[in-house]
Amino acid sequence: MTDQSDKPKLGTRPPLGLKRTVETGKVKQSFSHGRSNTVVVEVKKRRILGKPGETPPPAEEKKAEAPPPAPKPAAPAPKPAPQRKLSEAEQIARRREEMERLQREAEESRMASLEEARRREERSKQAQSEDEKRRAEENRKAEEEAAQKAQDDSSEAADLAAAEAAKPEAAPAKQEAPEERGFRRPASAPAHAPKRPEPSRPSAHRPRDDRRHSGKLTVTRALSGEDDSRARSLAALRRAREKEKRAHQSSGPSAKQVRDVVVPESITVGELANRMAEKAADLVKALFKMGMMVTVNQAIDQDTAELLVTEFGHNIKRVSDSDIDIDTSTDVDADETLKSRPPVVTIMGHVDHGKTSLLDAIRGAAVQTGEAGGITQHIGAYQVAMKDKSKITFLDTPGHEAFTEMRARGANVTDIVVLVVAADDGLKPQTIEAINHTKAAGVPMIVAINKIDKPEAKPQKVREELLQHEIIVEDMGGDVQDVEVSALKKTNLDGLLDAINIQAEILELKANPDRAAEATVVEAKLDKGRGPVATVLVQRGTLKVGDVIVVGAASGKVRAMLDDHGKQVKEAGPSVPVEVLGLGAVPSAGDQLTVVENEARAREVATYRQGVLDKKRTTTAPMSLETMFASKASTTIEFPMVVKADVQGSVEAIVNALNKISTDEIRVRVLHSGVGAITESDVTLAASTGAPIIGFNVRPNANARTAAERNKVEFRYYDVIYHLTDWVKGAMAGELGPEIIENVVGRAKVQEVFPAGKKDKAAGLLVLEGLIKKGLHARLTRDDVIVSKTTISSLRRFKDDVAQVVAGMECGVLLAETNDIKAGDMLEVFEVEERARTL
Repeated sequence: MTDQSDKPKLGTRPPLGLKRTVETGKVKQSFSHGRSNTVVVEVKKRRILGKPGETPPPAEEKKAEAPPPAPKPAAPAPKPAPQRKLSEAEQIARRREEMERLQREAEESRMASLEEARRREERSKQAQSEDEKRRAEENRKAEEEAAQKAQDDSSEAADLAAAEAAKPEAAPAKQEAPEERGFRRPASAPAHAPKRPEPSRPSAHRPRDDRRHSGKLTVTRALSGEDDSRARSLAALRRAREKEKRAHQSSGPSAKQVRDVVVPESITVGELANRMAEKAADLVKALFKMGMMVTVNQAIDQDTAELLVTEFGHNIKRVSDSDIDIDTSTDVDADETLKSRPPVVTIMGHVDHGKTSLLDAIRGAAVQTGEAGGITQHIGAYQVAMKDKSKITFLDTPGHEAFTEMRARGANVTDIVVLVVAADDGLKPQTIEAINHTKAAGVPMIVAINKIDKPEAKPQKVREELLQHEIIVEDMGGDVQDVEVSALKKTNLDGLLDAINIQAEILELKANPDRAAEATVVEAKLDKGRGPVATVLVQRGTLKVGDVIVVGAASGKVRAMLDDHGKQVKEAGPSVPVEVLGLGAVPSAGDQLTVVENEARAREVATYRQGVLDKKRTTTAPMSLETMFASKASTTIEFPMVVKADVQGSVEAIVNALNKISTDEIRVRVLHSGVGAITESDVTLAASTGAPIIGFNVRPNANARTAAERNKVEFRYYDVIYHLTDWVKGAMAGELGPEIIENVVGRAKVQEVFPAGKKDKAAGLLVLEGLIKKGLHARLTRDDVIVSKTTISSLRRFKDDVAQVVAGMECGVLLAETNDIKAGDMLEVFEVEERARTL
């Protein structure tokens, strides 16, 4: 009972809040739509502890106060009574003082504990650093001793290695009786031997724990420990020593790998180093020793590369650049593999002689109406089926003079040429040109005399004119077939087709369809939706969808093929014209299409061909002294322009026509020519030089139009080449300005010079030729050297102003802006006439 009554009396500090460290309360949370929630919240207070030195006394008071009898604590019980008489303010003040004292004591206790912890940490760090220094010193001494032993006796290491191989057999026996090792050592050890070595004995069975607790494993400890540990350490030491020996050996590898290095006719030093697996710097050093100052990116010839390859101990394998390219000339098909194929017929002739209309009549399709200006601007390839189900492939080439090269390509890929000549017009320049192309290609010819339905038609006159070019028709005893036709009335078309079939039978046209395809590009263009599109004519083999092809400097894979009617086909045999989609770039008309085994081979061939083209384009003739001065003295004006067209053939034709317009005074400089719509990059290029952009059957895109308005670039759109060349001629003539022509009017000799006013001088002249007029241009010469160019500002005769003075009479003149006049000078008077320049 006394203990229970004493406990509440000892609690004089509850009002200070030391025991109650957690307060609870309720908080009401409100949410949307009238929802609420009540949450119980606990607030924890930090408990303040007294100093470490002051904590024991309260415990002792509790222990001392517990056993005494009840009367002792009852004595101070009446003392609080007078304290109750204190006012509330005094009680609050006293509580505050008590709280402050407790807080001060707690803070002092906390600071004292922190100081004690810091001191302990410093002592531990100091002890640890001293221990590490001691261990490092032991390790260093042990390593020195081990290195000394290894250098003194290398044969001992070999014996130890042999012992190490024999140790695994003895190790199990030692491990079977660990107790024997444990009891033998204390028997031989002195009485005062330390106890620490005994627990370290089983460490041979648990090396990881021993190493973890005892620190780093040094060479000394490894040598002085068990046999197992010593063997591992010596092996590691031996391996490290061998590695060091290898590092100090010569830089060259002991067993050099010899490689077969493929070296083309020209190769860069860096590429050669890659193929040899050597450092490029080593190759450059070797070349420097040979006296060649080269860089890594510089190309060297095949002989120099052979010297390098041989010096570095490799084998050279010479490869010619031509080996990379594909040569189909040597690939000849066997006779038993050949099968008959349709003939390829090219229709050629002069402008407006009815070539396309004749083909239109044969095909039964309105081809001619789609051509601008009534002339063909592209090569069209069509296949026509005859009544006997045989087929004939027709190529329609342009007749305009600008498309000479296109016609030449047409003649090179064809089997038979149909020369269309208008019966009312006879032979024209382009007709003669077509005859020459046909003779150069060695292709048989059939003459189609068109427009016989006209009243003024004279077919016999055409036959006679052909004799001038060594073309003798059958009616006149020759071997050339001639057929009179009318494309407009569709007269005698069957006779023309029969003549073509007869000629094809004579030629016995055959090809091997069961092989990789080869074809010739008839035309190529950049289609906005389909990308690069090439119209090809298959010459041998069968072209299939999915074939990997290389066309000139472009490579790709056949994604789709379309025939002349726009229908998709899966394959195309010999003499079949198709449009091929899937190339990476637009090829040139006349390029050869070849099917290769894989895409890597296609890229290799295309890269090589592109390099050849770049080299050909950038290579210039050697500069001599004469050409250098000629280029410096040249005053030719350049007329820059950018040309974009719908197909590759039109681009070539336009560029060739523009080059023909150029003269010695002004020449066309085509900054860029390409296939496809006019783009923003074209506008940027033209804006930098102020060049106009020529669009032939193409238009600019939205970005290009915006850029052109911003940079004030001129667009010129054409669909007929006549109009394009006429505008360029006029623009170039305007760039040159009007032509200045001088007409000499008269000549006179200076007889006497006298002053006229303060500064001017007057000249007395004797007119020798012609007449002298006031206001004309004059040229004053002295000993046939021009002294000055001036004008006659005043003309007098006997103090009277006159308009002109004729030959044989004397006069006085005042020359403008010159006073350098002497007796004996010659005066030449001329008129200046400006004429509009034409090219």
